[in-house]
Amino acid sequence: MLHTGIITKVSQVSFEQTYQQLRTVIDNNPNLKIIAELNHQANATTVDLELLPTRIIMFGNPRLGTPLMKNAQTIGLDLPQKILVYQEASGEVNVAYNDPLYLRDRHGITENEAILEKISGALNKLTEVAITK
Repeated sequence: MLHTGIITKVSQVSFEQTYQQLRTVIDNNPNLKIIAELNHQANATTVDLELLPTRIIMFGNPRLGTPLMKNAQTIGLDLPQKILVYQEASGEVNVAYNDPLYLRDRHGITENEAILEKISGALNKLTEVAITK
């Protein structure tokens, strides 16, 4: 299935370990702040529905996000950053996030290329830590 603008990686560890490793690496970074965590699986059970493990963590760095919003305020629809951790029926665990370079095009950002590259690199590093044994 094609997911334009979404980067997805397969984890080498369990769902819970992937999520906890992701949470820890974000929490231990002094430049990042966790803003919210959503447990879609738990939310589904409140209406008597079943969903495989699916959680999202939202976090940000205003020093990087603010210049992007000054260039194109609509990027606020996609900020703060979000990383989704989900388990498929096969048991495979994935992490997924929006590709910052896709967001550049989506929102018509014409400046701040260095910031977008920095965010892209940071998201790659954070998710690599999350998915590795």
